[in-house]
Amino acid sequence: MVRRVAFAFPGDLETPTGGYAYDRRIIAELQGAGWQVDLVPLGEGFPQPSAEQKGFAQAQLAAVEQGIPIVIDGLAFGVLPEAAGTLQQSHQLIALVHHPLAFETGLSEQEARALRASERSALAATRGVIVTSPPTARLLVADYGVPAGRITVALPGTDRGDPAPGSSDGTVRLVSVGTIVKRKGFDVLIAALGRLQDLPWNLTIAGDRGRELDAVTRLDADIARHGLGNRVELLGAITPERVAELYRRSDVFVLASRFEGYGMAYAEAIAHGLPVIGTTGGAIPETVPSAAGLLVPPGDVAALALALRRVIEDTGLRRQFAAGAREAATKLPSWAESARLFANAIEAVA
Repeated sequence: MVRRVAFAFPGDLETPTGGYAYDRRIIAELQGAGWQVDLVPLGEGFPQPSAEQKGFAQAQLAAVEQGIPIVIDGLAFGVLPEAAGTLQQSHQLIALVHHPLAFETGLSEQEARALRASERSALAATRGVIVTSPPTARLLVADYGVPAGRITVALPGTDRGDPAPGSSDGTVRLVSVGTIVKRKGFDVLIAALGRLQDLPWNLTIAGDRGRELDAVTRLDADIARHGLGNRVELLGAITPERVAELYRRSDVFVLASRFEGYGMAYAEAIAHGLPVIGTTGGAIPETVPSAAGLLVPPGDVAALALALRRVIEDTGLRRQFAAGAREAATKLPSWAESARLFANAIEAVA
């Protein structure tokens, strides 16, 4: 018997973010394992859709053949509580939560409160919830009232990479990979590096610049204000192959995220044997073991600058963290393993 599931997603599935990359790989792995995956595009505007955009999404979901389980990406699901309430009578609904919408950086207290209430209502209509990390699972239990037994943790898979050899010309090459949005903390990173102009480093940032204009404008202005234009390279969104090459020619991965539901870029850096400098925001401490790098409080410019200084100045420390990253990489799940957990979650409610 052919196993069948509908996979509903907002926006463009090819969008170069960690969440969409997760969706793409899980879909491909399920198809490779013999599943029929019906793609259900929900349209644009999420997580702040207009009434018209929300109506389109609801119509798309209502058109799914009755009885077929529907996995709905949380970027849309959290703001579709009405549709969820209706569909739960005819379909097995499974929410895929990368991280709760209410935890996005830059929201007002009122906006966060409204999103939390909307997500909580939508999640109550599910038969199952798939999350990408144990901390997100705990968060849904504590803050959203989701029964622990309804939640499946399916960590993102990681492609094994060749260990980065490191540079040998005296300049420490830093790499940062992430969509240019406030939550990724690029303002904190540039402020920290502005304090380290006495050290030999350069930074390459790869990430989509089309999501938050305010964050992009702030990043460009901060680089100019600190006089770092000749030391920071901005690549924009690049292909996975170019990202892998970027890791291979770098010495240290750094990302100052204020919150992560998992942190796929951190795991990818570890898979390439790179020392990691990050924060303790969200699930990052469970993604990055202490043997692989240094984590500091989110938003703490002084602490981040100190961590960067230690790693840039100390070749031995970089080697130590690189060895820790290589060891940690052996424990990261493959995409096939992640997809098996994902498939089990679907079968459990079907």
